[in-house]
Amino acid sequence: MVAGLVRFAVRRSLRDTRYVGVVPRRRATGLVAEVYRQVERDFSMLAPPVALHSAAPETLAAAWSVLRETLLAQGLAGRAAKEAVATGVSTANSCPYCVDVHGMTLAAMPAGPETARLEDWARASAAGAADAPPFPPEQAPELVGVAVTFQYYNRMVNVFLRESPFPSHVPESAKPQARRVLGGVLRPPSGPGPQAGDSLQLLAAAPHPEDLAWARSNDVVADAFARAYAATEAAGARSVPEAVRTLLHERLSTWDGQPPGLSRAWLEQEVAGLTEADRPAARLALAIALASYQVDEGLVEAFRATAPADATLVELAAWASMAAARRASTWLAGRLDPA
Repeated sequence: MVAGLVRFAVRRSLRDTRYVGVVPRRRATGLVAEVYRQVERDFSMLAPPVALHSAAPETLAAAWSVLRETLLAQGLAGRAAKEAVATGVSTANSCPYCVDVHGMTLAAMPAGPETARLEDWARASAAGAADAPPFPPEQAPELVGVAVTFQYYNRMVNVFLRESPFPSHVPESAKPQARRVLGGVLRPPSGPGPQAGDSLQLLAAAPHPEDLAWARSNDVVADAFARAYAATEAAGARSVPEAVRTLLHERLSTWDGQPPGLSRAWLEQEVAGLTEADRPAARLALAIALASYQVDEGLVEAFRATAPADATLVELAAWASMAAARRASTWLAGRLDPA
């Protein structure tokens, strides 16, 4: 009964999504309905970090596919190892929601000293400072894939969700017990996990770009990311001005994972060469990619004054988040054994 109440509370937290409306489960159709069905089947509930994408169906499918095929699907790496990586990356990216959820899940699972090493590696990797990974090469597509996935999700969650997975009406005094219960609810059942590859049919096949070399030994993971990359690039082409995309790619090409600064003064320097019309989109995209914890209502509303549709906001955020995640994948891949 308690577990059911916790699930209900988390579902209610969908109402706390900021800036965009979430398609209700009972009204979902087409691609959104199919993603929702898979999420509820494989994740035990309609997870808000996935559902927040629902205004943009292809982006929703892309976000779900990379999460499912790395964190949830059966493979060579255990779920505790994957949760440790998710927790470490989320800690480094200052994403309290994801730290809460995946830290709770990890705490509810049997874990050995290797999980602590993985969490430390993942935390360092998010800042471009990790040493050689503490896992065998055959697990790299899954565990690097989890790290790249949470580089993406941390940014989306920081923008669109509150700091806690629990709805705002849950009192602080009740949260310690709720965390223990939710950790048990989220803990996966014993067994290898859902069958890999089920999400691939949600998006069209796409060529594998060069920056997916780290995943090439796992066809499912590589295919999931290739399709997701293509979908988010298409979203960016629809919703992000070309000059903004060029600017962010140039900035990311030399980014080493370090935060740009405590204030947002750096944003004005970055956008100085753009037209006034493109600056709201540029400020928001740059902040999401490089310092998502600095995004606030002012940045979002300035962009929405130029592009009010929910789908446009989700697509810009998803494109910027994935661009940063792809950049992070390059320094993660650089630490892998080339053999």
